[in-house]
Amino acid sequence: MNQQKAEKKMSNSSRFQRGIKDLWKQRELQAMVWPGLIWMAVFSYVPLVFLYIAFTDYRISTPLFENNFVGLKHFAAFLSDDRFWRSVYNTLGMSALRITLGFCIPIFFALMLNEIKNAKFKRLVQTLSYMPHFISWAIFGGILLTWLSQSGIINQLMMTLGLQDKPILYNGDPKKFWWIAFLSDTLKEMGWSAIIYLAAISGIDPGLYEAAELDGAGRWSKMWNITIQCIRPTIALLFILAVSGCLTSNFDQIFFLSNSANMARSETIDLYIYNMGIVSGRFSFSTAVLFFRSIIAYGLLRLCNFTSVKLTGESII
Repeated sequence: MNQQKAEKKMSNSSRFQRGIKDLWKQRELQAMVWPGLIWMAVFSYVPLVFLYIAFTDYRISTPLFENNFVGLKHFAAFLSDDRFWRSVYNTLGMSALRITLGFCIPIFFALMLNEIKNAKFKRLVQTLSYMPHFISWAIFGGILLTWLSQSGIINQLMMTLGLQDKPILYNGDPKKFWWIAFLSDTLKEMGWSAIIYLAAISGIDPGLYEAAELDGAGRWSKMWNITIQCIRPTIALLFILAVSGCLTSNFDQIFFLSNSANMARSETIDLYIYNMGIVSGRFSFSTAVLFFRSIIAYGLLRLCNFTSVKLTGESII
């Protein structure tokens, strides 16, 4: 027995030494990996400690663990708040547009780009479609608000086409906000979101297309039976992530486009947390909302992953 323990200890020691040697041999690669791991630890895992705020009446002037513990008081408070449920409704409404229509548009765009045979024109279209992604919402939102103003290009175009009789303040109408948010986000991110699909398409064996042509398959037939089928794992993966994030929203976009006139349809969960925490100073309350949302998002991720495994065999967990 003692001999076995000694052998096991020697084996663990030699394994540890081999691991150190391997790390040293890969020191150039490790130098690129460790900064990312440290960043993730500092900004993603260390802040988890502060979720304790959700269970206390937190005050900035009091050390974290010396605040009065109140249990689920703040959870009960926001669950009985009509404004919270309105923000959930708005978030789910915008997410429904993003998941149903917004998810399909980059796929369709990537498929259409793949069909362009002129390489120079294809690169031009790709470059132009990527450019809006690199413009911050502070600038892009300002441009969009100018377009949507009563003297903006949208009103001028609509009146020229005879689709409306007088100028409309589009961003002041709550009923139009979801579509404004959806269309502006699609315009800004469509090209960037298509990159991963284009990368997946570029990895398809050209021999499959050649064989399909010999069988008399047309362009649409090859697109449906080869291209889409080959990138299906990528589509499934991104769809799981999209559904699991349905309780989140683009905070920068909503923050710049929302105002007091459209607040009934523009206040999402993210904006609600901001208003409760930063604006109103209810730190414990807003942390409780964030904690609750994270738990629901994790549950959605597990559910979507389970469904994907059963239907397509693809999994991310």
